[in-house]
Amino acid sequence: MDRRGYLGALAGASSIALAGCTTLADVGERLSGGEEYEVGMSRNAFDPAEYEASVGDRVVWKNTSGADHTITALEGSLPEGADYFATGGFDGEEAAREAWRDSRGGRLEPRGTYGHTFEVPGTYDYICIPHVGAGMVGTVVVVE
Repeated sequence: MDRRGYLGALAGASSIALAGCTTLADVGERLSGGEEYEVGMSRNAFDPAEYEASVGDRVVWKNTSGADHTITALEGSLPEGADYFATGGFDGEEAAREAWRDSRGGRLEPRGTYGHTFEVPGTYDYICIPHVGAGMVGTVVVVE
């Protein structure tokens, strides 16, 4: 095999091996190793984008990317009587947005986790403030 062919084959095999390790590590971590979570975060997306939970369930998000993210509920989408939720513990959407603008408040650093217990059935829409323009939106549907 000539040098160019060898280097091409080596690069291809390395890419496949690395891609497989990353995917398998995330799946293994979600299922058994590391801290368990229901919703992961890539560079610009929640995974899964929609998650179904039951009343009383605690949903845990984990930042599985290398970027800072937020989990910020959209107040207008909360079911009546539901508690507001956002990384940073803010009591409303505007406070969460303002904190991010002023000092990157409410950020969830890589490998960090955040959990919220859902007590009211309904649909909860949320965003990542710095990446909403790229389509980083998610939904938790809570059923009885």
